[in-house]
Amino acid sequence: MSEIERCEFLCVHQDTVEKVLKQMPSDEKLYDLAELFKVFGDSTRIKILYALFEAELCVCDIAQLLGLSQTAVSHQLRILKINSLVRARKDGKNVFYSLADSHVRQIIGQGMEHVEE
Repeated sequence: MSEIERCEFLCVHQDTVEKVLKQMPSDEKLYDLAELFKVFGDSTRIKILYALFEAELCVCDIAQLLGLSQTAVSHQLRILKINSLVRARKDGKNVFYSLADSHVRQIIGQGMEHVEE
């Protein structure tokens, strides 16, 4: 059985605890952040985001690239759009998707750097 890490004796560093509490975001913001990271927890969505690194694509393009049905791609794009990770642009009857902003590329890039370490 592994040993549980704990303090040897009770000694709360109240000044440090108060300092950290002042810097902590609200529970609502932390919840929103956790929800955002859940969106990145699906490999299909990650593949779609990587594809959109390279070009603006329509559902048909993404489905062809990833070997998925258009329905599956549309479902994942809807989730990405709701979470402000992609944006849509209508051109006639086609809807083209792209990354919402540079933050998406940075989040994925930093995640990949961490994985590759």
